[in-house]
Amino acid sequence: MPTRRIVALVATLVLCSPLALARAPEATEDAPLPTVASVDLSRYAGTWYEIARYPNRFQKRCAGDVTAVYDVKANGDVRVVNSCRESSGKTKTAKGTAKVTDRATNAKLKVTFFWPFYGKYWILDLGPGYEYAVVGEPSRKYLWILGRAPAMDDALYQKLLARVAELGYDPSKLVRTPQR
Repeated sequence: MPTRRIVALVATLVLCSPLALARAPEATEDAPLPTVASVDLSRYAGTWYEIARYPNRFQKRCAGDVTAVYDVKANGDVRVVNSCRESSGKTKTAKGTAKVTDRATNAKLKVTFFWPFYGKYWILDLGPGYEYAVVGEPSRKYLWILGRAPAMDDALYQKLLARVAELGYDPSKLVRTPQR
């Protein structure tokens, strides 16, 4: 068999393998993670309800009623107060600070609840009226879907699932957050 035919056969087998096809979405975990073009932090401030999240170690005790309240300080930093209801019924609260790391967009922040440790907080999608937000970070290990109300319309939720898939996240890993 001529060398060209062998190369073509191997290339066809590799490109059509299930592993290659599984990586076919527009973005992959290795692709750069785009953020929204611009965030008005004063409009972003206020109460957000967690609609869904990737499970993570720092929220493992949260059974539901997860909220985040953001308040822009005079110096441009953002005061963060996260709360959740534990399975015991007790409310757990964590207070932190976020600092903008990309002043051109305000879409990239770093947040700390325990100085000197910071985590990246990137706003990946945002409703035109700031009614929903999708937040993640470049490694795609963390992901949250947030809304201004405790419940989200299923059509919008499905749209956001498609969006997170476009961004290289696995939507099947998202866990819906019970809200009262």
